[in-house]
Amino acid sequence: MTDILQFIFTNPFTSAVAKGGLVLNVILIVAAFLVYAERKVSAWMQFRVGPNRVGPLGLLQSFADVLKLYTKEDIVPDNADRFFHRLAPLIAIAIALAILCVLTPASYITIGDVKYYISIAPNVNVGVLIILALTSVAVYGITLAGWSSNNKYSLMGGLRSSAQMISYELSMGLSLVGVLMLAGSLDMNKIVASQANGVWNIVTQPLGFIIFLVSSFAETNRAPFDLPEAEPELVGGYHTEYSGMKFGLFYLAEYANMFTASAVITTLFLGGYHAPGLSTVFSLLGLNVVEGDLLMVLIQVGTFAAKVGFMLFFFIWVRWTLPRFRYDQLMNLGWKVLLPLSLVNIILTGGVMLALQQLSIL
Repeated sequence: MTDILQFIFTNPFTSAVAKGGLVLNVILIVAAFLVYAERKVSAWMQFRVGPNRVGPLGLLQSFADVLKLYTKEDIVPDNADRFFHRLAPLIAIAIALAILCVLTPASYITIGDVKYYISIAPNVNVGVLIILALTSVAVYGITLAGWSSNNKYSLMGGLRSSAQMISYELSMGLSLVGVLMLAGSLDMNKIVASQANGVWNIVTQPLGFIIFLVSSFAETNRAPFDLPEAEPELVGGYHTEYSGMKFGLFYLAEYANMFTASAVITTLFLGGYHAPGLSTVFSLLGLNVVEGDLLMVLIQVGTFAAKVGFMLFFFIWVRWTLPRFRYDQLMNLGWKVLLPLSLVNIILTGGVMLALQQLSIL
């Protein structure tokens, strides 16, 4: 077994394929259960029951919905651009999955005398830039969906999405500058390592965290920022002319994006896979667990998953709590509030760092 694992993880190609296949299957299953969780949490908040018929406690309801979408007819408008109509949902889901490649749910596992990193792309030293670049490309999926459908409602949804994502990407990128200044690197591993002392970036960068969190809601088109879909105004927005599994891919991409955003927030602001006081717990229990042990990897993955799960609950909670903004309110918040605050956060971070350096010199 050890020889097989060494063969898989030693070869860069087989390692990437194995990790990528694992991530793909995990995200598909997670997205299915996120649909179930959203229904159950919203039912709990509104004193309803939620799904309870298909499978035990209704757990198989999401899989039944996927099967239904697979069997539905794929209808394409006569005057639609068929190539881009097919391409748009693929772009949407591919971007959500690609971002996960630079995230680190655990540090590494030691097999024999060799360290094997858990991340799909462990040696990327510009992980933050890759995340920002991929999120900027994600807008093409929704924009092309609205334009290629040859439907005015869909086109308005695509245009709204373009304006919304461009507006909030500026604040999102600038909100991370403070984190990068503190970590001194664009490498996701080093950003996580900088929080290993128990002081997470949410403590040192509270303003940056709030800006990034709000921008994440806008980037994922989640309520109260779901203006590109706005059913009362645009019927269904950019995906009005989609049916069957093409619509299912957009639906899947929304929850995959929500999972990805939660994982990015966990990595950048919530300490990643680090659990506070873990060494103290090990010493009290008399356990000698070091970095790279299987038990430590499982604890790190569990810690990372718990933090991501909390953020996912927060995303669902906000959706069923706050009403949708008007479009002018959405733009005002992005340009007149978040963007100036992100610049203020950079100035404050630089000023505090300079002051601390001067005090240490004195």
